[in-house]
Amino acid sequence: MTTLSASQARSQFGRLLRRAARRKQRVVLTSRGKEMAAMVPMEDLRLIERLAEEEEDRIDREEARKAKWEPGPNGKWEDLRKELGL
Repeated sequence: MTTLSASQARSQFGRLLRRAARRKQRVVLTSRGKEMAAMVPMEDLRLIERLAEEEEDRIDREEARKAKWEPGPNGKWEDLRKELGL
């Protein structure tokens, strides 16, 4: 993986874009020595987005499962038990 400063990346943008798109190479962009962003192939971005969405779904399911067992202020324990078939 290549690391370049933002100013270097500006002057080489077209070449970096081709490297990411065609050669599937990743480039980390820095500013004042601090990693700020990355240029990645579209396949990598799609994978990152899919994994993030799956993780968000997993968290939502876990929160829903926990909430199902916590009666709200307007709910009754008996109603919840009936709904869950307990």
